[in-house]
Amino acid sequence: MKKIIVIGSHGQLGSELKELASRFKGYQFFFYDKEHLDIVQKDEVDRTIEEIKPDYLVNCAAYTAVDKAETDATLAFAINSEAVRNLAEACTGHNVKLVHVSTDYVFDGKATQPYKESDPVNPANVYGQSKLKGEEEAVQANTDVIIIRTAWVYSTYGANFVKTMLRLMQSRPEIGVVADQYGTPTNAADLAEVIMQIIDGGKWVPGIYHFTNEGLISWFDFANEIKRLSNASCTVNPITTEQYPTPAQRPQYSVLDKTKIQQTFGIKLKNWRESLEKCIGKMKITS
Repeated sequence: MKKIIVIGSHGQLGSELKELASRFKGYQFFFYDKEHLDIVQKDEVDRTIEEIKPDYLVNCAAYTAVDKAETDATLAFAINSEAVRNLAEACTGHNVKLVHVSTDYVFDGKATQPYKESDPVNPANVYGQSKLKGEEEAVQANTDVIIIRTAWVYSTYGANFVKTMLRLMQSRPEIGVVADQYGTPTNAADLAEVIMQIIDGGKWVPGIYHFTNEGLISWFDFANEIKRLSNASCTVNPITTEQYPTPAQRPQYSVLDKTKIQQTFGIKLKNWRESLEKCIGKMKITS
């Protein structure tokens, strides 16, 4: 039985992988959150990997407080970069295949067509800079790593845009949502399935890949679909980025080209609406 360590088990993606694990009978999963493994501490990482001797390690852990990172760069880089180096080096030393999750924020958002993996990176905020540094550390320390960049992640778990919109739509008669930033939502459950499809598929091709659901929308479009699916009566008004200033600059355009992951691993993409409907339906059942 092959062993998989999942780092960041309390986050959106880690929680979805935990839910998915029972479907993969040929694997023994080991889930770690920050309370049980501090990945910034190299000796803890080395000791854990030496003890478990996994075949795969999936790193879902990240510092994701984009605005807070602007004034908390030291911690952001510790988790998103230094800890990634610790994991990558330990995986190399024990012949462990590494899956590391990254972000569309490594790009500056000034493109007008979907970003390919080979396009120049130029993060516009500290969070993006820390995640890019993590990618570089992973590749430098481990040539057997698969890096998956994703975007606009949501889930029934954790804090995310979908949950925030549902809460605000229940408590306010109207809200304003940015209509001039474009991207594609990603259901964390779909990303978890893709990771397991790659691991279980028997074809390991190291490199950087892009994955989100399919489509191109604004946050305003996203909010309106959430409203429709939840039967909310709240009025959703379009606003500009200038009308909603944030400490960290957001990319205006962050659509990712998914051709490479589709062709390499035979991944089939789901439309963003289909995946959102499934997630909100699941929320209704569990609420």
